[in-house]
Amino acid sequence: MRTTEEAEGFDGEASNTSMISGASSPYQPTTEPFHSRNLLGEIRCDVEYLKSSFGILKVVEVVLSLIGFICIETIMMCSPCGGVYFFEFVSCSAFVVTGVLLLIFCLNLHTKVHHVNWSMTDLVNTAASTFFFFLSSLVLACINHNIGAEIAAVIFGFLVTGVYGINTFLAVQRWRLGNGCQGPPQNSEYMRARTASRGEMEARPELA
Repeated sequence: MRTTEEAEGFDGEASNTSMISGASSPYQPTTEPFHSRNLLGEIRCDVEYLKSSFGILKVVEVVLSLIGFICIETIMMCSPCGGVYFFEFVSCSAFVVTGVLLLIFCLNLHTKVHHVNWSMTDLVNTAASTFFFFLSSLVLACINHNIGAEIAAVIFGFLVTGVYGINTFLAVQRWRLGNGCQGPPQNSEYMRARTASRGEMEARPELA
């Protein structure tokens, strides 16, 4: 029969073995699901953005781009078709890109991706959409054959061009204000810090 010391020794080894195996087990409890759940809980619709000027302009741009794309898609026959295809590509691209940006800003997803300059991204998109919508609407207006769908597409194309132009103007102003407000405060704070440190050095000459 085993003695009490041997039994205690085996029990101690068994407990140590279980602790080691438990520590090295790949199936460890983690808090990652709760963290992910918290991140998903933070995703919500930003009603204040939709009420702002940029939010309203984004919604109008998406709606007008979609209407222009639907108008151009109803054309069954065209000759020449270059202007129709060009307008179709521009309206579809603007609808998709602007819609994605609207979704990102509404759900505050841009606050979770910090390495992207979202103000510059919005500025580039609105400026490019303004230029290409104006160009495609002008080309379509020059080669259209008085078909109702083409005329409607041209009208909505110039309308959305104006909306994109206003958005571009506001985006440029926001970008300028953002860059202008970052430089002077940093310089003034730096000068105040330098002045304070110089005053401390003059007050305590033994440190010089």
